[in-house]
Order: sequence, then structure tokens, then C-alpha cells
Amino acid sequence: MNILILGSGGREHALAWAIRQNPKCDRLICAPGNAGMVTVADCVALDIMNPAAVVAFAKAEAVDFVLIGPEAPLAVGVADALRAANILSFGPSAAAAQLESSKAFTKEICDASGAPTAAWARFTAAAPALEYVRERGAPIVIKADGLAAGKGVVVAMSLAEAEDAVIDMFAGGFGAAGSSVVIEEFMSGEEASLFVLTDGKDILALAGAQDHKRAYDGDEGPNTGGMGAYSPAPVLSDAMVEQTLNTIIRPTIAEMAKRGTPFQGVLFAGLMIENGVARLIEYNVRFGDPECQVLMVRLGGQILDALLACAEGRLGQARLNWADDHAVTVVMSAKGYPGAYDKGDVIGGIDAANALPNVQVFHAGTALVDGQITSAGGRVLNVTARADSLQAARDLAYQAVELIDWPGGFYRKDICHRALG
Repeated sequence: MNILILGSGGREHALAWAIRQNPKCDRLICAPGNAGMVTVADCVALDIMNPAAVVAFAKAEAVDFVLIGPEAPLAVGVADALRAANILSFGPSAAAAQLESSKAFTKEICDASGAPTAAWARFTAAAPALEYVRERGAPIVIKADGLAAGKGVVVAMSLAEAEDAVIDMFAGGFGAAGSSVVIEEFMSGEEASLFVLTDGKDILALAGAQDHKRAYDGDEGPNTGGMGAYSPAPVLSDAMVEQTLNTIIRPTIAEMAKRGTPFQGVLFAGLMIENGVARLIEYNVRFGDPECQVLMVRLGGQILDALLACAEGRLGQARLNWADDHAVTVVMSAKGYPGAYDKGDVIGGIDAANALPNVQVFHAGTALVDGQITSAGGRVLNVTARADSLQAARDLAYQAVELIDWPGGFYRKDICHRALG
């Protein structure tokens, strides 16, 4: 079959790499793709934010299945347009994608379904938001209500930091995403990521993973889109997964169906776990990045069968076989990220890293310029390794990182510290 993946990041490269291994995949197209994805797919220029353009392209190229990687095309209704044209697709409708595109919508769903989450309030002006923050004090969490590429969250540890975040968001620091702001109770504990596939009725839980949001070692510095991940995550025991499915995921899926906006796709629950109890931090309506990378190297080609079962409404029949293995990804980012950073640095050593057994370097923000790989984003490479133990996978990932020649990049040196110390 002919398969189209929309997106250009490390998540989409990992999905393409895995799907390419499935014999059902005859032709793989990525739009727009990146410099690394050209090794597994045909990369084409396409405005993935234009639903009509995506439908026209899919028809012209006889595409059988479309996988929508990032959140932004989902929020503008690309999946809706594909389904209206009878093109099989994976990803929620624009209405269901509000679980990510609106923090306030998610909180309303949690309240209606009884899913445990932080106490919250929503504001559309700075003055009452500042008054609320001053009443409650710090630590406190300030979130841009809309999509902000995973960076519209400030965990304010002081009142001054909270006030600055509120003022910055309403002043346009996160664009339209910050025209409405959600302020939440600070939750302590250990963060983890649980992904489930759902066709709107049945669910299939994937292995757990753990991300590293802060930019620097020791969980210091600003929030990022994610600086590394590993799977499985010890904190997500079988019992914890079952608790999360029963108290958070299933009630959410049921509430979405009840409202006439059933959710079909992958639902990513960011969790805070403390004293054996999970609470929802937030939902995303696509695979996490960089968690997707560690999941894909563990799953390989079988992920396509599960995605098709989900899109075709027969997820209840789907099964995934997980090996007793571990995967780690280390994100290499441009110095300055998540603030201002340079682009256009030539990066060497990627082939040497990829040559190591059980290592895969996924490209997140690269471009091919005059035959050379160059940096073209904030998070640029995801150096991913798989091994029989978490320690071995971590060691292998960092061995591969050391082979990459990029003076303009940086990375955290403590990925997996929660599990390994």
C-alpha cells in the first residue's frame, strides 16, 4: 500500500523508519520530511496545514493511508478532510484534537469524567490572572491555553516568576496560544508518559516512557519539547498502567464519545505519579517527541498493523508483541534552545553513529545543503539505542552521541537519571 506521513520531525522520522519495515508498505511518502527521512521515504513539498491540498495530493498519488504526525494539522481539520474524502487516516478530528489544542477543554473533560488532575482556572486577561496567582502563591503552573509546540508551560517556583509568565503570555510571548491562559495547582511527584491507541471504543496501551522536559542536567533550566526519553519506565508498573486506564483514559474516551466527538488516534497522557496515584498533567493527541523514538525502535514494523486497525475501527483485534528490551534516546539541540539559536551548522559523524549495532539517529531539525547535513531547528538529532538493559541502552546511546561532530550542539548527560540514579 501507499502510505503518506505528514510532518518533518524526529517523531515522523521514527514512524517512517518503523513503518518502512512492514511488508504492507509498498511506497512511503513524507511531507515535507527532512534530511534524514530521505533514506526511508520519498520526501515532497506539501502544505500540511491546508486540508484541501493534503486531500488533493493523496488522491493524485493514490495514497491508501495517511498518518498525521504533528498536532497543528490535526487542530485545523486535516483528518476531517481526509475522512470526508474516504481516505483512510490516523489521527483525531479537529473537535477531538481540542484535548491538546485547548488546555481548558481538557480540564472540562476531566471535570465531567471525574479524571484526577490539578485544580485549575482559566483567564483571558492579565489582571485577574495576576490576582489569582498572588492569592495562591508559588510554586504554581502557568500554561498558554493553545498550541505552543510543547513549550507554552512555565512551572513557576517563585511568585515573581509566575507574574512574569502571566505578563509574558498575555503580551504575546506565545502568540495566539497565550490569548487565554490556564493556571494550575503545582503537582509534585514523578512524571511519566502513557500512550494508548484508540478507535473511539477500544483501547490498546503502548509501553510506558519517561521524558526529560528541562533543558539542562539535574532537571534545571527552562521547559523544552523534550531532551531525551527511555522506555519502559519503571514508574509505570502494570498496576499503575491499569489504574491510569481505569481512572483517566477510559473515562476520557467515554466522555468524548458521549459528546459526539469520539477520539480516534493516539492519546498521550502526561502523568504525575505520587504515592502510588496518577493524576493527569495534560493530554497530547499525537505521539510524544522524543518518546515516539524509543517506542518505535522497540516495536518496529508491527506498529503499522496497529495503526491500520485503529483507523479501520477494529482495534479490539490488534495485538503488539513487546520484547524484553530497553531503549534510550538522547536529544541533541542547538546551543541556545529553547531560546534563540543558530541554524546552518554542518554536522558530521552521523553515519559513524548509525553504524553502531542497535543505534538509530533520527533527524528532528536538519536540512541537506550542498550534500551536507546541517542544523535547521532547535532540537536537531535524536540519538536512539536499544539493548537488553536500560544501563546498556543508555551507555550505547551516549557512545553514539560522542561520535557526532557538532560544536554548535548540546545535550543532557543525565538521561535516565530517575531510573538509574
